Amino acid sequence: MRRGILTIAAAGLLVTGGLSACGSDEPGGAAGDKTPKIGVILPDSKSSARWETADRKFLEEAFKAAGVEYDIQNAQNDKTQFQNIAEQMITNNATVLMIVNLDSGTGKSVLDKAKSQGVATIDYDRLTLGGSAEYYVSFDNEAVGKLQGEGLVKCLAEKGVKNPVIAELNGAQTDNNATLFKAGYDSVLQPKYDSKEFTKGPDQWVPDWDGAQATTIFEQMLTQTGGKIDGVLAANDTLGNSAISVLKKNKLNGRVPVTGQDADLQGLQNILAGDQCMTVYKAIKKEADAAAELAIGLAKGERKNTGQTVRDPEGNRDVPAVLLEPKAITKENVNDVVADGFVDKAKLCADAFAALCTQAGVS
Repeated sequence: MRRGILTIAAAGLLVTGGLSACGSDEPGGAAGDKTPKIGVILPDSKSSARWETADRKFLEEAFKAAGVEYDIQNAQNDKTQFQNIAEQMITNNATVLMIVNLDSGTGKSVLDKAKSQGVATIDYDRLTLGGSAEYYVSFDNEAVGKLQGEGLVKCLAEKGVKNPVIAELNGAQTDNNATLFKAGYDSVLQPKYDSKEFTKGPDQWVPDWDGAQATTIFEQMLTQTGGKIDGVLAANDTLGNSAISVLKKNKLNGRVPVTGQDADLQGLQNILAGDQCMTVYKAIKKEADAAAELAIGLAKGERKNTGQTVRDPEGNRDVPAVLLEPKAITKENVNDVVADGFVDKAKLCADAFAALCTQAGVS
């Protein structure tokens, strides 16, 4: 098995609620006599807008509705700050700690410290390899990558491109999710490379999912190939927008299909404008609600049966998990994201995008 790749050990992908409770005396649950308090550490606000605009919002709503005390902080991609926040939350009597790790090494250190202090833990969105989290809540991330690969193939076919040269802008190599996304889209693209139907071009990881670095990397890719790049597999909308900015400078935007992920405002506007061919929508509210349900249960000394596990190859263990189903978004179904309340129509359809929204049936 490829390093870092998770395997689903139970049937069914969509688990959004109704998790069955197990006894509160099982190990790992927060003590029932402690005041429930949940600490959440988000990774940054630069790699994707979702962390502050969606995850924080939906987690806060869930915790408020349950009447539990909570503290949500953002580490802003600073590993030292990440550890300091965790220490502070543990000192301030958090009964549950939910993290989105910056890398597995830092994440493992924080999770192990929490466990040693009797604090229950959850990996949110990213699995900490070798870690000790009691639950993992995310999307089927290989399925995300597969949708991206299939989307790019479809976009290239629609443009009638023969033997296209494909550039891959992968996420951060320190993020296990980026490894899973790549495994997904390479499962679609590699057979095309092997059959000579597609030509494999530059393939590079982008440190920290950083858009500025992605711009530089893609500029180098375009130079390296003499301007001959016919499709861009960008692992998220931030990286996709970086590639699009370079393509615009070279008057290639709209001619070269670019993928994305997260269905953020910029990504959807790029799709409406014809500069991005697709993105992947992950219903963050469902993810946040599922994680909050588990966290609230742990905070009250209860463990719930998710009915799923993922394999942590470094920790040599199966982690109880909730994996949600992603959805491909193109110009034809942009309205699905708006209808779901994930993106505000007024912001999406502002100014020059008003007519494009009308054309795309955004209501």
